[in-house]
Amino acid sequence: MARKVFFSFHFVPDCQRAAQVRNIGVIEGNAPASSNEWETAKNTPGGIERWIENSMSGRSCAIVLIGADTAGRKWINYEIEKAWRDGRGLLGIHIHNLKNLDGDTSSKGNNPFADFKIGTTPLSQVVKTYDPSGLTSKDVYGAISDGIAAWIEEAITIRGKY
Repeated sequence: MARKVFFSFHFVPDCQRAAQVRNIGVIEGNAPASSNEWETAKNTPGGIERWIENSMSGRSCAIVLIGADTAGRKWINYEIEKAWRDGRGLLGIHIHNLKNLDGDTSSKGNNPFADFKIGTTPLSQVVKTYDPSGLTSKDVYGAISDGIAAWIEEAITIRGKY
């Protein structure tokens, strides 16, 4: 049975890359917010937090899809903190080498876990991030498709140790 996961990503530049990963059949991702849902959440006090809470509910793992500008974003940080605090598996996948609909890739982003600590240990030393290999976007997609199920299971196991 496919694991249920929550995807965290910087929407505007990476939604097309994220959609590719979300459509890999070995996992069940959270449904993307519609434009109306997101506008309502953004314009309602506590709306974004509630949307994240509802979207993470019932998910065993959170996957941060790392694009050029993902690290340090307010809501990405909130989702990382919430996933860890709630005991979910947590991992990152660099998606800069996947092409968007215009056929463009982007630059590799910083590790979004680097600014968090578990005691004195940087979260980036606990949570694994993957930079899938390949010479083409199709190769990178294949590497993600081949590895993601095992990466999720490993993230859940790692989280269980803390």
